[in-house]
Parts: sequence; C-alpha cells; structure tokens
Amino acid sequence: MGSSGMIYFSSVDMDSIESLLLNWRTEFPGMGVLVMVPESEKDQVPELQALCRRQRISLCGAVFPQLIYGTEFHRSGICLLRFDTMPYMALHTGVLETTAESAERIAAGVSPRLDDDTPATLFLLLDGLLPNIGTLLDELYLRLANRVHYAGVNAGSETFQAMPCLFDSHDMVGNGVLAILLKPHRGAVLEHGYQTQAHALPATSTDGNRIIHIDWRPAFEVYQGLVRAQFGVDITRENFYRYAVHFPFGILRANHCTLVRIPVMLDDDNALFCIGEVPAHSMLTLLEAPRVDSLNTLETLRQGLAQLRGGSAANGLLLFYCAGRKQHMGDAAAEEELRIFSEVTQPAAVAGALALGEIGESTLWGYPLFQNATLVTADWGTGQ
Repeated sequence: MGSSGMIYFSSVDMDSIESLLLNWRTEFPGMGVLVMVPESEKDQVPELQALCRRQRISLCGAVFPQLIYGTEFHRSGICLLRFDTMPYMALHTGVLETTAESAERIAAGVSPRLDDDTPATLFLLLDGLLPNIGTLLDELYLRLANRVHYAGVNAGSETFQAMPCLFDSHDMVGNGVLAILLKPHRGAVLEHGYQTQAHALPATSTDGNRIIHIDWRPAFEVYQGLVRAQFGVDITRENFYRYAVHFPFGILRANHCTLVRIPVMLDDDNALFCIGEVPAHSMLTLLEAPRVDSLNTLETLRQGLAQLRGGSAANGLLLFYCAGRKQHMGDAAAEEELRIFSEVTQPAAVAGALALGEIGESTLWGYPLFQNATLVTADWGTGQ
C-alpha cells in the first residue's frame, strides 16, 4: 500500500483526520478507509461519518473495547486503515432474527465479485452480542464454501451492554454484520494456545450461546465442581465474572480442533452465557487456561503468515486480541505478547483492536470457525 496505510491518532482531531484522508486520496483516488474506534470515543463517529460524506470518501468501521497500535493497547484515540481501492462492503442488520436470510444477502453481494484466479477473504465485523454467529457462519459456508477465506472479529462493549458498534458513511447499528471482501487476499491466521483436558462432558441442553445443562445437571453447578476439582478454586455468583475468564470451556470437534468458549454471564436458572454458540450435545472440557502456551501461539501465527504469503511480506499487519484472553493473561503479559508478535513478524506497522470473539478457518476445507481467547492476524496491503 505504498506506506503501511495504517495511522493511529492519540486524540480524535477531525482537522488532522480530514487532512490525512485528503492526502491519501490525492495518491489513491479510489481509496476508502476502515476505522477502528475505542468505546470511549464512540460519540465521535457521527462527526467522522459527516466528514467522509462531505469529502465523498468511502467509510466503514467498528467500535471496540480498546485499540491496538504497535505494541500497545489504547483506550482512547482512533485508528485509520487505508484501502488503496475501496473493496466491496455492505452493512447488514437484523441478523439475529433472520440468520439464513442474512447469510443469503451477504453471499449474494459477495458471489458475483469472486473469480477462481484471485484469492479473496470475506472479512466480517460483527456485533459481539449476536448469539447466532456460529449458525451464520454455517449458513455462509453452505452458500460460498471455500471460494473465499473467512476471517473476522466481534465489536462492541467489554461490559457486554448492547450498543450500536458497526458503521458506514451513513448508518451506525447494532445486531448486525459488516461484510468486507478483500481481494487479492489469502486469509488470516488464528491461534489460542490453550491446553485441553482429556475428560469431557456433554452439553445436554443449550440455547444458542446459553448452556443450560451439562451432563443433565444445571450448568453452573457442574462448572463449579469442575473448577473446584481441577484447580481448587471456588467460583460463586459473587466472584463469577472475575474468575470465569480464567477457566474457559473447550468444545471438542471431530477434527481435533478445540473451540474456546469463555463464560461471561450467569442467569437466575444457573445457566451459563458464552460469547459464541454452544451446540446441543457438544462435548465440553475445561481448558487449562493457566497453561496458555504464549510462545507457541506466536510462533504458530508467524509460520502461518509466512505460509499465506509464500515469501513476500506486507507492509502492515492486522492484529486482533481477544478481550477475555487479555483479562486472563493480565495487562503486562498481554502487552508482552504484542511486543513479541512484532519482534517475530517484523511488520512496518501493526494495527487492530481488542475483540469479543474471533473468526478463523479450520485446516479442513477452510471451514469458518468462531473462537474465543485467540489472536487473529492478517496481512494489510497489496499483493496479498
């Protein structure tokens, strides 16, 4: 992208942003911009939209708990990522009520823009409170199969309160999906490094992202017993939010891939809410979160990027870091992961955000999977 096309402003200064956008457009007349805004700056979005409408600059973006730039997390400011040529982009609402229809609309917009000779990535930004993301991905795969790579992240508030968190030049919405078709682009790499336990129990009753019963008993009761037996920690209603992030579930899949699900809420019926669906009859295991293999995670990301590129390097890297992982690791360890990531990948720039769930692919036919507790990274720039 010439330069890395990634800029972070520590404060939201619309005059500086406008000057940057106009300079970019002089060099790239067909450019557009992906904007990431931390939750503390969400009220700045309408003015940014007005600026882009006034200058006729294509805009898309999302609100996240925090931003990433370089080797640091940021709770304020704004991050702008330039598209040299604005790709196909569409903002879809009503996804919760009409999953299959939403997938059909997304696929209908993407399909005509695909060809067999150009690798493409369907990059999805979603409202983190959607309870049906896994089903949406299943429906998308039925329509697009492996004609695209799949990548994406959840936006929204770290408090899990509903709010509009996805936007384009005109609208700012919740309960939606922002679909961006990147091409040429060879996909993203995702890894969590959590260790699995051999012992597993069935989720005998679930409803979307709500686990009602495990092994025919109230989910929270079973969860308390597992954590107490394996780690000697007593989780109660009072300390649930503080401790649950350290003891996530893993969903064991037939292809030996483990999906991470972090419990984030507890209801009056002792059911557990997770970020991401838990299919009924899933085999659940308690992950050994205290033994996250950070170095192996980062090496997996480095190797994955090298394989996707086939040797050539991009100027910049997108990096999204799960909010639950950061809470588990602690601020210092999480920033150390950012530092080592930059050290082993050697990019010109790193930009991204703290995410509330991440989308990557299985190694089998590129099937899209929704994860928690991961880092997901992709090249940002031309020649991908």
